[in-house]
Amino acid sequence: MGILFDAAESCLAACEIKEKLRLTEQTAQAWREGLLSLESKNAPKSIDEPGYPARLVLMSPANVPKRRLSTPDGLVALIHALAHIEFNAINLAWDAVYRFRDLPQQFYSDWVQIAVEEAYHFQLLCQRLDELGHDYGDLPAHDGLWEMARRTAFDPLVRMALVPRVLEARGLDVTPSIIKRLQQAGDNRTVAVLEIILRDEVGHVAIGSHWFNFL
Repeated sequence: MGILFDAAESCLAACEIKEKLRLTEQTAQAWREGLLSLESKNAPKSIDEPGYPARLVLMSPANVPKRRLSTPDGLVALIHALAHIEFNAINLAWDAVYRFRDLPQQFYSDWVQIAVEEAYHFQLLCQRLDELGHDYGDLPAHDGLWEMARRTAFDPLVRMALVPRVLEARGLDVTPSIIKRLQQAGDNRTVAVLEIILRDEVGHVAIGSHWFNFL
């Protein structure tokens, strides 16, 4: 029998997009089928940076170029930024599985499922980028999201407080206004993607709040 923590570490380390998505689905399936245990003699390691595609350029948030949503380039930049958020969300979900030990089995089931849903969101956004003639990695992105993972690695309570209950909750606040602007621009394809993401993120915040209260 394999070990869930080792599988989660492999998901985190994967740099190539298809490999990270494949490992995410493979690990989730193995967990659902009872093929992975929670027994491990190895303590979690500090992960300064998870696996990213080699072509992706990371920079500080202040240095990422700003573009207007009303332009074609601005739309691509928005979707690329959202795809980057979802790619980081895959890593954050797997890090929660990998890093925090001796918690109820349902904690791991919840975060494995969140990783699967974040991977689905990422794929939807990449499909939309492809329709617009672009790929994930075409534009620079910021490293602020994983910085939050580093800052909260010492305590699952702090992680639950600041990732689902702050970062993802902010997404719930701003996504409806983005959807409205896209509707006004007639971009129903992107709207449909964001409505799926918004629906699922409500559940992610609820899961984070549940485990915050538990802890």
